[in-house]
Amino acid sequence: MELKTKIHAEDGKQEIVITREFDLPLQLLFKAYVEPEIVEQWMGTKVLKLESKQHGSWQFETSNPQGIVVFRANGTIHEFVPNQKITRTFKMENTPFPVQLEFLEFEQLTESTSKLTIHTVYKSIAFRDQMLALPFAQGLNMAHNRLQEIVNKLK
Repeated sequence: MELKTKIHAEDGKQEIVITREFDLPLQLLFKAYVEPEIVEQWMGTKVLKLESKQHGSWQFETSNPQGIVVFRANGTIHEFVPNQKITRTFKMENTPFPVQLEFLEFEQLTESTSKLTIHTVYKSIAFRDQMLALPFAQGLNMAHNRLQEIVNKLK
C-alpha cells in the first residue's frame, strides 16, 4: 500500500521534504499542529508544553504502559504565522541525533483540502540517512492518518 505522506530525500543532501495532502480545511489542519489536546491524540504522545507563538517552546514525551518515558523531544518555535507556517527546532532527547530545523508550511488547496510541506534540515547527511533508516516514514504516515481521522470529527 502506498503511503499518503511522501518523503523526498535527495542523495548527497542533509535534508528531506515531507508532503501530505489532507481532506481537511486549512484552518483545521493548522489547528491539529498547535492545539495540545489534538496533538496528543494524533501523535499518541503527551504534550508537556506547546507555546504556539513566535519564540515559544514545546516539549512532548511518550511513556510505556509501565510509566517509563521512552521518547522525549523538545524545541523552540522561531517563526509562527497562523494558517501559513511554523519554523521550529526539533531535538530528540537521549539519542545521538543533534537538533534539526523544521520548516512547516500549510497551504489551502480547496475549501475542504489542504497540504502540509515539512522541510527538515539535519546537521549532516549521515544523521539524515540514520533517521531515514528508522521506520520513520511508516510512523509519520500512521500519525498523519490518525490526524486526518481525529480532525475529521471536528468538521
